Amino acid sequence: MRRTLLTLAVCGALLSSTAAAGAAPEPPAGRLFPYGGHARQNITVYGDKGPALMIVHGGYWSKDTDWSGWARWFAARGFTVYDTDYRLTSDAVWPAQRDDVLAAVRWVRRREGGERPLVLGSSAGGHLALQAGAYGAGHTRVRGVVALSPVASPRRAWRDGAKREASAERRELRRAAERLAGCVPDRGVRRCEDRWADLSVASHASGADDAPLLLLHSAGDFVPPAHSAELAAAQRRAGLTDVTVRTLPGSAHGGPLLKTPGTASEILRWLRKRP
Repeated sequence: MRRTLLTLAVCGALLSSTAAAGAAPEPPAGRLFPYGGHARQNITVYGDKGPALMIVHGGYWSKDTDWSGWARWFAARGFTVYDTDYRLTSDAVWPAQRDDVLAAVRWVRRREGGERPLVLGSSAGGHLALQAGAYGAGHTRVRGVVALSPVASPRRAWRDGAKREASAERRELRRAAERLAGCVPDRGVRRCEDRWADLSVASHASGADDAPLLLLHSAGDFVPPAHSAELAAAQRRAGLTDVTVRTLPGSAHGGPLLKTPGTASEILRWLRKRP
């Protein structure tokens, strides 16, 4: 399990780096619960009051990444935080990862008496968070989605990773998308093409039936803002009006975007305004 408590030193550094969002006492340690039978189908809960906020970690759909620090940070600011794990590509191919996040949403809603959670996802986890907000009638499932550097189009990532000038991160993301799909696109195999289409969040855009969106990238992000711009355009065409896309300075990716001055505060305000 990747769940370990942060040391006081790490917590102190994290809280000081986000002092602009306001100081708050630390919540109790997280409590681990299973939402399914697989070893990775578990949720760590931080805090016990306030709106439900699910966090979906990134890591190329193939790695665990530690979000316990930020989970505690949001819990200290009035949320009940559900730090969510899911099966990785070493365990199963798509759509197992989306299935797990949707199962986790159902588990959270049962625990919350039917209340729809907010969802925050990073990178590959941003892709899964966006799927939760768009697949079917997403707004009946979640109240809103914040996505940091989301891989909204794995196919775009696969193509970008093949370019001569592609960075090591983009090449790794190309390989990760291929592992996620379990097949190589553009070869005319119908089942494979259907799976790649299903991976694209924009293919599920249904406008007002979907959750409100706050989409953030940095200008130099190796998952470029075009991912979110394409999704936002598709959702607006379908009739979703509550969509915000922000491009931040620098080249931070995923969770480190929260350390960009003012960003954590902006996200808190956005989350607190979702009906």
